[in-house]
Amino acid sequence: MLGLLFSALPLLALSGTVTAGVLHSPRAADAFVAGAWYTNWNANQGFPLSKVSWKKYNTLYYSFVVTTPSVHELSLDGSDPKLLIQFVSEAKKNGVSPQIAIGGWDGSRWFSSNVNSAENRTAFVKTVVDFAEKYQVDGINWDWEAPNDQGIGSNTISPNDTSNFLAFLQELRKNPAGAKLVLSAAVGGAPFFDSHGKPSTNVSGFAKVFDYIAVMNYNIWGSWSSKVGPNAPLNDACAAKDNQDGSAVAALKLWTAAGMPANKIVLGVASYGHSFSVLPKDAFVPGSTTQLRPYPTFNASKQPSGDKWNGAGGDWDFWGLIDGGFLTPQGMPAKGIYHRYDACSQTPYVYNKKTEVMVSFDNAQSFAAKGNYIKKAGLRGFAMWEAGGDRKDILLNSIRSTSGVHK
Repeated sequence: MLGLLFSALPLLALSGTVTAGVLHSPRAADAFVAGAWYTNWNANQGFPLSKVSWKKYNTLYYSFVVTTPSVHELSLDGSDPKLLIQFVSEAKKNGVSPQIAIGGWDGSRWFSSNVNSAENRTAFVKTVVDFAEKYQVDGINWDWEAPNDQGIGSNTISPNDTSNFLAFLQELRKNPAGAKLVLSAAVGGAPFFDSHGKPSTNVSGFAKVFDYIAVMNYNIWGSWSSKVGPNAPLNDACAAKDNQDGSAVAALKLWTAAGMPANKIVLGVASYGHSFSVLPKDAFVPGSTTQLRPYPTFNASKQPSGDKWNGAGGDWDFWGLIDGGFLTPQGMPAKGIYHRYDACSQTPYVYNKKTEVMVSFDNAQSFAAKGNYIKKAGLRGFAMWEAGGDRKDILLNSIRSTSGVHK
């Protein structure tokens, strides 16, 4: 399947290359990004700062700083300001770039109003710069979910969100302090929506102000879908047409076609998966009691519980799959657990017949495939959501080794 997976390489290679070698400052033009988001809410649930594998990253994003109705204020409510201070200190002590992620699914409500006028943009630039200087962070990861889109359902919104966002970033770059910040964005599989609610066809302006973007190649299939599909497919061009909901390869084609160079694209990877309630009659290929069926139907009214971090949401972190008996401590399918590795999407599935729970997730093999793709396509690196989801660096070590990074 490698030939198919890398079919987009000639197009991507035209956009430049990245040095996948020794980790160094992510502001350098050819700097490889080995990053992850660090979530404050899991710091007291088994993943304190002392458990971070600092030597294996060069960038970490503290999540989240959230927008507020006031253009003069960013909020750390519920995000532990004291922990942010400790995070910055530990990162710098270990030679890692400490950055903050602003927004997120719950924290993007006021982006639109904060940048919707020249006056507001100027004020918001000062707010952002003052915040960055107060906490001594190196950069900002913008996670606006999403311009000209309701996102969580209660966002302020304007058809001019994308153009206003660009104007704000351009002004931020002209600010002496803003010019020194690493600016990145966590983005979806398609470029920001234009004034008509369609993916923008020209993002070259953003390519000039961002150091890079991180394509969030996860949550492609989940409880909102009609079938069980891959959470984070590397490719889906080899799947049936109605099973093509997005992938890393598809996202990179869209972003590069719109003017974002490949060497300014980081691949967002997931250390978690989604669970589904699937009856045995739907889980297995007809006539088989062991071979799992691709894209089975599931009971959407019966969401299985996830691990202890995710509960009713139904998500399972990689460590949770080990603790929950789906995987061995080495990350392999446990005894009595049925499994399937999909060669098209390069993602695994596990199924517990007794509990009728199927999980679509990523393992060392799928992270290796993504690492190979990053290296061959000349991408900027990887960013994992989230650092705390791994177990003994099984996923992290895999993607580092195949993407060619070392430190």
